[in-house]
Amino acid sequence: MRVTVLGRHGPFPTAGGACSGYLVEAAGIHLLLDCGAGILGRLASYVTPEKLTGLMLSHLHSDHISDLFVLRYALEVAHIHDRRHDPLPLWVPPEPKEEFERLSYRDVFSIQVPSVGRPIHFGPLTATPFAVQHSIPTFGWRITDGSRTLVYSADTEYCEDLVSWAHEADLFLCEATFTQIRLTQGGRNHLTAEQAGQIARAAGVKRLLLTHLSPVENIGTVLAEARREFPEAQLAEEEQTYLL
Repeated sequence: MRVTVLGRHGPFPTAGGACSGYLVEAAGIHLLLDCGAGILGRLASYVTPEKLTGLMLSHLHSDHISDLFVLRYALEVAHIHDRRHDPLPLWVPPEPKEEFERLSYRDVFSIQVPSVGRPIHFGPLTATPFAVQHSIPTFGWRITDGSRTLVYSADTEYCEDLVSWAHEADLFLCEATFTQIRLTQGGRNHLTAEQAGQIARAAGVKRLLLTHLSPVENIGTVLAEARREFPEAQLAEEEQTYLL
């Protein structure tokens, strides 16, 4: 299994950067986790949109879904030119209702609502959604090929369930939006880098990649705070592929 970081920023990208999007691949399976601003152009360097096996949206905030509204055109053209015949399976929380209702487009998607703890099978990969604590309904994902495991936190505050779901993950892709000072100033709905490190340590993960990095925070400070709790923490690097 391999994971490519297509974008690592939130809630908006830096110059030349992209928001949340991660390509998970194994044995001809191509899964996309989130589809934020700037993701679609980068995705095409690894796999054409019509070759996607499935798309999982953690939640319906724009920095995680905005390129979905361009992806649908690429899928429509693929259907017209006979390069894809089936709708792309799309797993997504059903709320906020007004955002959910915007997703359907000319049968290019097969929209499904995940059930917490119920696995979804894609060839050798099994993806299990779990609920995290954010301002709107949000799913993290635990994906395994039977021997290696990726856990994606999505956007969340600190919650004990995340420690359980990340247990002994080979790769923990965890949001680290805030530094500690921002938390003391009232930051909500996201983790600090230090909290990401605490969760990684408590869960006994093998590798921690920090993502959903805010352009207004100093990434050196972000990394240093995470490493106080998990010394091997790394920043997720855009357009880099990580092997599990």
